[in-house]
Amino acid sequence: MTDFRRIGGRIGAEYTGTDPNELPFDEVNDALLAHKVLVFRGAGLDDEGQLRFAARFGELTRAHPTVPSVDGQPDILPVNGEEGIRSNNWHTDVTFVRTPPKLSTLRALVVPPYGGNTLIANSAAAYRDLPEQLRDFADRLWAVHTNDYDYAVPRSNTDKALEYRKVFTARRYETAHPVVRVHPETGERGLFIGGFAQKIVGLSGTESRDILRLLQRYVTRPENIVRVAWNPGDLVLFDNRITQHYAPDDYGDLPRTLHRVTVAGDAPVGVDGETSYIIQGDDAGHYTPAAAATAAA
Repeated sequence: MTDFRRIGGRIGAEYTGTDPNELPFDEVNDALLAHKVLVFRGAGLDDEGQLRFAARFGELTRAHPTVPSVDGQPDILPVNGEEGIRSNNWHTDVTFVRTPPKLSTLRALVVPPYGGNTLIANSAAAYRDLPEQLRDFADRLWAVHTNDYDYAVPRSNTDKALEYRKVFTARRYETAHPVVRVHPETGERGLFIGGFAQKIVGLSGTESRDILRLLQRYVTRPENIVRVAWNPGDLVLFDNRITQHYAPDDYGDLPRTLHRVTVAGDAPVGVDGETSYIIQGDDAGHYTPAAAATAAA
């Protein structure tokens, strides 16, 4: 039995030792479903090893619907901590499309000597924390997720930052997802919101912001969060269906580079059994493999 050590009371476990590609898949998947986040210390993988590891969980997406990949690696997104374009907002990866990634992997290449951690939150624990009346209310809500909002607004007016904003919103997506998503493997309910969720269906902007802020505060309670302090070579795997994450902008002008590979997912399903639907844009077929998109339809 693979020895995963818990690193948080409600979320997270880590493993040090064998190449994660050599671990029994069922044990890794069971640990992921239980802990939501797995940290493989000193995994020592290269790009091909990371791709091979992620592919054990299903078909891979391309790097991103709008942002370019690593040169020569169409399924790997470079996560560079350049000042002005850091995404220090709580979010779940790529929820502005109908079929967001199932899982995400991050691998550390260059990390600063201080700061530059990644915070990951358990949205199932957040849902369980809600008072019963608020859970019943959230169960009935749907939210519009979009890539055209200030997640991608540059923190400075440099040419590079402005170009990043232009690229990020080159294709505009709006998708309605259930605020409470039922996990397809465990049946757990989790708050499926985060930074890309900008409006509650049927409510005004002001009402939507108030409700989303209220629910989001439960997600980001300290007891629901694990903080990953990176070392070069570390690999992190998290369940994108039931977590949010955040990269604090606390390392000045120091370099920080990670590589991200994501596994294709299905369309979220709400408590009522209804699936997510597109409001604006397409099905992101250039990003999500056709087989995955068809299975989600």
